[in-house]
Amino acid sequence: MYLGIDVGTSSVKAVLVDGHEHIVASASAALEVTRPRPGWSEQEPDAWMRALEHVLDELSASHREALAAVEGMGLSGQMHGAVLLGADDKPLRPAILWNDGRSEAECRLLEERCPRSREISGNLAMPGFTAPKLLWVAEHEPDVFARTRKVLLPKDYLRLFLIGDHVSEMSDAAGTLWLDVAKRDWSDALLSATGLTREHMPRLVEGSESSGRLRPELARRWGMHRAPVVAGGGGDNAASAVGIGAVKPGAAFVSLGTSGVLFVSNARFSPNTEGAVHAFCHAVPRTWHQMGVILSAAASLEWLSALLGEPAPSLIAAVGERVRAPSPVKFLPYLSGERTPHNDAGARGAFVGLAHGDGREALTQAVMEGVAYAVADCMRVLADAGTRVERASAVGGGSRSPLWLKILASVLDRPLDVHAEGDFGGAFGAARLGRLAATGEDPFTLAVPPPVARVVEPDAALVPRYAEEYARWRRLYPALRQER
Repeated sequence: MYLGIDVGTSSVKAVLVDGHEHIVASASAALEVTRPRPGWSEQEPDAWMRALEHVLDELSASHREALAAVEGMGLSGQMHGAVLLGADDKPLRPAILWNDGRSEAECRLLEERCPRSREISGNLAMPGFTAPKLLWVAEHEPDVFARTRKVLLPKDYLRLFLIGDHVSEMSDAAGTLWLDVAKRDWSDALLSATGLTREHMPRLVEGSESSGRLRPELARRWGMHRAPVVAGGGGDNAASAVGIGAVKPGAAFVSLGTSGVLFVSNARFSPNTEGAVHAFCHAVPRTWHQMGVILSAAASLEWLSALLGEPAPSLIAAVGERVRAPSPVKFLPYLSGERTPHNDAGARGAFVGLAHGDGREALTQAVMEGVAYAVADCMRVLADAGTRVERASAVGGGSRSPLWLKILASVLDRPLDVHAEGDFGGAFGAARLGRLAATGEDPFTLAVPPPVARVVEPDAALVPRYAEEYARWRRLYPALRQER
């Protein structure tokens, strides 16, 4: 039996997976995000801890025998969050999250201090990354910075509770902007640019390797026969890739979660910083990946849902089973700024082309199309980096909508694979990594795609029309940016 734990932005989730890769049980606990100022995004690290204890206590109560048989555990989590710990390993302030935009000026400062930062990290300095956040703390909260002894990522703060050690792994560490991504090691030059050293960092393991064993007192608490191995795990997208079987070079998926991701596995380190493509280590050894990331995918639809006071599924249902033409209303999904391809924390969302007759259906279709156009932007800059995506798996909450997937396939002009019913997200991928750490199996043999239930093909009639509308949509961001 294997256990996967995912520390998301909105919840902590755990799944129990048996040796046949069937999910035996799952549990989750909700989390809240605080926004003290516009563009800020924070969470209390100890809220993750309480949520973790809740879900494991729940699994212990409902599936005690299955939990007792766990041999390997894995961790997945939201990337880039800055958890600053003092000498007593207690958080010094709330964690600054991946979608926090306060450190835009510090990104420029970091690249000035380390002119080779893009070459070493394979990425532009972006406010979402961890390193610029520490420069912000150094400038605005110098007492907190002076007392900081360790900087951990969200899932690795839970690992500290689970095994009693400071450990991270390559895929999550690559998103800090402190990692030499090609060498899979901390970069002294990047650390120095933020006033830190290796002493402030956790030790590194591969995602499929052991980071230690569960503390004996916790194993006893949850009735485990013996303390299981805790794998390195992965950042949420890399772990999801392991869960969906996107580990071999060229394998890809599109995620319509809170954020949106176009993910492609690579056999080598392949950066394209000019297009704001993310080039990170994968969660399995000797493998890397590229990502285009948009900050508000399903979050855009949830925002519209809250605005109109109607559940998102109801809004989608009102559009109908298919769209017959692109919406004349255009939507820019930049509610939290944007990463790929603009790297602009100050970008903001917009509806353009509204008329008196436009109602919830027009707004909903515009949101779904705007997100699809943003994914197309990611595909365009991945192509500029030499990576062609022929087809992709569809994952995330938004992928449950056949209509949204049809729009996305038609905008991308690519088939999308929808897998058989099941949960193949970060928690499932983390459980696979826990199994790899416990058994030593070959990641490329174990982490294969689940069966494809159906393929969503592009609508041949809509493909050329969406291509025209995408070209018009691309002109909106530069025009609106000039007005700022």
